[in-house]
Amino acid sequence: MGSPRRYVVVGTGHRVQMYLDAMAGAHRDDAVLVALLDPNPGRVEHHRARLEAAGLDVSSVVTGGPEALEQTIADTGADRVVVTSPDHAHAGLVVRSLDAGADVVVEKPLTIDPESARAIAEAVARTGRDVVVTHNYRYSPRNSGLKQLIRDGAIGTPLSVTFEWILDTAHGADYFRRWHRDKKNSGGLLIHKASHHFDLVNWLLADAPTQVYARGGVRFYGAENADARGLPPRPPRGTHDGEHSPWELDLRDDPRLKALYLDNEQHDGYHRDQDVFGPGVTTEDNLAVVVDYSRGAVLSYALNAHAPWEGYRIYVNGTEGRAELEVVERAAVLLDDAGGTTVDPSALPASSSRHGGERLTLQRHWEPAQEIEIQQGEGGHGGGDALLLADVFRGPGEDPLERPSTWVDGIRSIAVGMAGNESLRTGQAVRVEDLGLGVDLSR
Repeated sequence: MGSPRRYVVVGTGHRVQMYLDAMAGAHRDDAVLVALLDPNPGRVEHHRARLEAAGLDVSSVVTGGPEALEQTIADTGADRVVVTSPDHAHAGLVVRSLDAGADVVVEKPLTIDPESARAIAEAVARTGRDVVVTHNYRYSPRNSGLKQLIRDGAIGTPLSVTFEWILDTAHGADYFRRWHRDKKNSGGLLIHKASHHFDLVNWLLADAPTQVYARGGVRFYGAENADARGLPPRPPRGTHDGEHSPWELDLRDDPRLKALYLDNEQHDGYHRDQDVFGPGVTTEDNLAVVVDYSRGAVLSYALNAHAPWEGYRIYVNGTEGRAELEVVERAAVLLDDAGGTTVDPSALPASSSRHGGERLTLQRHWEPAQEIEIQQGEGGHGGGDALLLADVFRGPGEDPLERPSTWVDGIRSIAVGMAGNESLRTGQAVRVEDLGLGVDLSR
């Protein structure tokens, strides 16, 4: 690739850690960190200190707020900007970076609404610069294995997909403690979370969505649902003395979250531990979606954010058979003796009939089912994160599975969620082309 590229990073919440650790570790020779920008100076300093402790020379790293983005790019000669800010800020930072002369790596989702999607499309056309969206689930071995089966024609031509994503009362609830709980910040789970899932289906089918119908709402979390179920009064946040319910997060119990958020909330007033049953929840927690694809396949998708276990199931029906991917990421969320939550899979009692694991099954017409071996790697998401980071920092090589994600793939993934949000609003099916996204999504 030549000399290492120079990186400005914007957004220093939890999500940025993967990129910074890569720059300080496996990709130290591929990337030079030149700036850390965030409205919260305490979180900037937290990450700067972490990098210094890891042995990275941070003496010349520029720090400041995102208002200094253009000047920072010019002063540092940055080649790329990594955007890991809250979702609603993505588009503005992407456009500003492109106009300032830098390429962009942006966390999913690319953005949250049609207006900002058009702004990105116009900026790419105007500048000719590159935008990479990091859809890391493509790189997970189990998902890559399913893609390989479909690509090899093992089930013939895909005709339909059934996809269920189950978020448990640890992970799912956490979206309702954070800024994600307000839909205007994240586009709701149809954008923030499900863009992962819709990207997977778009990629598995090598196709583009054309029409979306969605139903759902805030059915479990939020003050109205708490009142309807007669829940007793609760503290407005989980960090407090005294007894705690299983729904609360006390930031003092997690040194990483305490250092990143609790110790720095005086700078911006952001509370990472809000009451999931408090007022202000507008993000839907139960969703069902039907998606039509340009070559005739149809997706049936469901998401639940308050289940007792966590995982997902993808079933793909084709002209010659069926492929099934079943994943249990966490079989249960249990309570310890103090009433707190235990999420360690090894803590399951022997009586549990559900256990963690993953299984990829192929069954062709007129043949018995066969389990397909999933080739695991090392690290996060079965080694998938390492593959993604190599593509980001070293550049993608030849990949028959086409895992690197472009900005157009990013638009395709959020197009389903944006059309779904409009369908939730109107009660009608919504055509993707009617969103006016400013880019041809066909494949």
